[in-house]
Amino acid sequence: MRGSPLAPPLLLLLLLLLLGPPAPPARAAPPQPGRPRGTGAGTASGTPKATGATPTKGTASGTPKATGATPTKGTASGTPKATGATPTKGTASGVSPRKDPTTGPPKASGVTPTKSTARGPPKGSETPPWQGTTAGPPKASGAPPPKGTTAAPSRSSTTTGPPKGSATPTSPGDPAGTAPAPSVSKVAVRRRKVVRKKVVKKKVLRKKPEAPVAPQEPPCPPLGLESLRVLDEQLRASSHKRHGLGAHRGRLNIQSGLYDGDFFDGGWCAGREDTQQWLEVDARRLTRFTGVITQGLNSIWTYDWVTSYKVQVSNDSHVWLPSRNGTEEAVFPANKDPETPVLNVLPSPLVGRFLRINPQSWFRNGTVCLRAEVLGCPLPDPSDAHAWHPPAPPEPQLDFRHHNYKEMRKLMKRVSEECPDITRVYSIGQSSRGLRLYVMEISDNPGQHEVGEPEFRYVAGMHGNEVLGRELLLNLMEFLCREFRRGDARVVQLVTGTRIHLLPSMNPDGYETAYRLGSELAGWAMGRWTYEGIDLNHNFADLNTALWDAEDNDLVPHEFPNHYIPIPEYYTFANATVAPETRAVIAWMQRYPFVLSANLHGGELVVTYPFDMSRTYWKAQELTPTPDDGVFRWLATVYATANPAMASAERRPCHYDDFTRYGNIINGAHWHTVAGSMNDFSYLHTNCFEITVELSCDKFPHASELPAEWENNRESLLLFMEQVHRGIKGVVRDSDTELGIPNAIISVDGINHDVRTASDGDYWRLLNPGEYEVTARAEGYEAATQPCRVYFENVPTPCSFRLARARGRHRPGRPRPGPDPALRLQRLRLRRLRAHGRGQ
Repeated sequence: MRGSPLAPPLLLLLLLLLLGPPAPPARAAPPQPGRPRGTGAGTASGTPKATGATPTKGTASGTPKATGATPTKGTASGTPKATGATPTKGTASGVSPRKDPTTGPPKASGVTPTKSTARGPPKGSETPPWQGTTAGPPKASGAPPPKGTTAAPSRSSTTTGPPKGSATPTSPGDPAGTAPAPSVSKVAVRRRKVVRKKVVKKKVLRKKPEAPVAPQEPPCPPLGLESLRVLDEQLRASSHKRHGLGAHRGRLNIQSGLYDGDFFDGGWCAGREDTQQWLEVDARRLTRFTGVITQGLNSIWTYDWVTSYKVQVSNDSHVWLPSRNGTEEAVFPANKDPETPVLNVLPSPLVGRFLRINPQSWFRNGTVCLRAEVLGCPLPDPSDAHAWHPPAPPEPQLDFRHHNYKEMRKLMKRVSEECPDITRVYSIGQSSRGLRLYVMEISDNPGQHEVGEPEFRYVAGMHGNEVLGRELLLNLMEFLCREFRRGDARVVQLVTGTRIHLLPSMNPDGYETAYRLGSELAGWAMGRWTYEGIDLNHNFADLNTALWDAEDNDLVPHEFPNHYIPIPEYYTFANATVAPETRAVIAWMQRYPFVLSANLHGGELVVTYPFDMSRTYWKAQELTPTPDDGVFRWLATVYATANPAMASAERRPCHYDDFTRYGNIINGAHWHTVAGSMNDFSYLHTNCFEITVELSCDKFPHASELPAEWENNRESLLLFMEQVHRGIKGVVRDSDTELGIPNAIISVDGINHDVRTASDGDYWRLLNPGEYEVTARAEGYEAATQPCRVYFENVPTPCSFRLARARGRHRPGRPRPGPDPALRLQRLRLRRLRAHGRGQ
């Protein structure tokens, strides 16, 4: 109560202290640095002056004076004044003292103590239970005392002296709070150890709530100048030099012919050199244009490119609205060389049907020439009410997007986990930068060669920037797995009767380079080569020259083989330029008896077949067929005719060659000579027949075009795999033991190219329909010949042989003679090649 006297409580307290047991005086704790002497917990003076410091946690005091600070958690105070504040957790009185000191005894507090409030001394304490209370012993507390508490202070608390920063109770007539306390000499205080503990509270940084980010719309795809989705009649220009440099040639990455003044040249060139020239694109519908990509003229004779340009849009091709950067008409920086694509994003999207590129400056020693691609999103037709609310597109069942190395591995792993009974993922080696060349095997018995079951392979990504084949093979994995689980009869028959190997990325280093730039900015060649700068399609051993030299000297096939030609010795030297990817693929060819293969490329729409190297070394183009030219032409035709993009009679040439005149197939050397190609090496060094498929005019199509490309190639991919069963197959066995004879030679009369049996004695020979005389021979056996007929159905004709041992050359009990010299030489060279590959 306000105004009550303070003397009776003090007299009662002194009487109780005098009657208590004597105790030795307490030692004073050394003052802390930076703190005034005589303040703080555990000081020698029993009655420190009032301070503004906050009492430390766990301090036990007698009768503290009013302080200007609220006691912290665990503070045991004596006679605090009544306050209206809620007590802090762990205070002895259950209330918080006032900030401003007042005179007189404390007022009664009507606040209920909070949890963990110390209503009395701990169990086992020698301190009187009512010490530190305002009047009399405290009532029983419902909270249990701390377990094992004794009179000795804890590490973080003291029991001698008033709390740190506390003040002695003042008399009513001493408002300053300087009344003297009872003498310490009359009060015996027990000697106790004073331990200080510095409590450091960790500052918790609270993150400010981030504002919700609005979902970003995907960037607009290209209209399709490069991929030919934009037709020639949709392109116009103010003028042109000649027809070969007209507006229809102003497409990104278009390539020119070999001759100056070609009818199909490498870009659009204006007929006059002024700032009024333009190239116009008709989108044929309302479009939100967002950007423009430009290149210079592709030519080996001149250097021409635009260095800056403006952009305008229109709805009727008469009234044009320029692209503005604020209040001024925007002028976009363009190219610094002819080949590097440069993207300019419009400051704000422009909506219209027509877009014009208006060159403002160009290369000083050149003229106004450019190639371009336009980015834009089609908008609904305002006159069609249904177009504003189109039905939601069905969720794609295949993963139509571009996959980098990590994403490719995840997809292959996912497919393998979905179809573990028919799939197996394995690696055939590493790239220059250590990326593994992963292969997906799809078969009813993965990891095992079955006698009589042919082995097939698809290879993609030999050039890293030709990415469509990579995505098609990844989609093919998903498709075969899904359809096999559904029980599709065609897929089930293909998987159970064929061992399929899919290598989606032969050059992963080059792909990663192109992938980082993106589909429109990778250009024509960025990422084509390996990390070491090697073109893998020119990196295989040249076996053609050795074969043709032997044929010119009439050494084939008696003294020089027409198949399984050994690798030249120079190719096995330690200083030979052989990429690790090439070594890995050669070893892969030796490990599996492949029968048929296709190498997937991009940049054209055509299928090529061996030979890829012209026989006349100084000719850039020369028709150079193989002995199996009829079979190769059939295989190429199967793929080309089943591809709607290739078979379309209305399609225009991608660049400068019109392959529709040849049925969209061509002999590789007749197109352009390539020495050291994988196709030629596969045909001459192994049993495998391999062709090259150029899948698209665009080497790196945008992700939005992948579903359409899959539809163009799905049937071709399946139909070509089924051709592995065309021709004859069989097993060559020992007539005595009935065991298969490995490396037996299978010759077809009239075809100067042989094949060999696999390790189990089984073989496959691709042939067109007809009747053939087939001969099987092996070292130490008598040759055998029999007629075999191939039918038009896509079912192989069984044609097996049982060979008897040769008389006089091999007797029972003697070791079988070794392989022929050509085979020994081939194995020796392969061992050297692998040894030098491991040493690098």
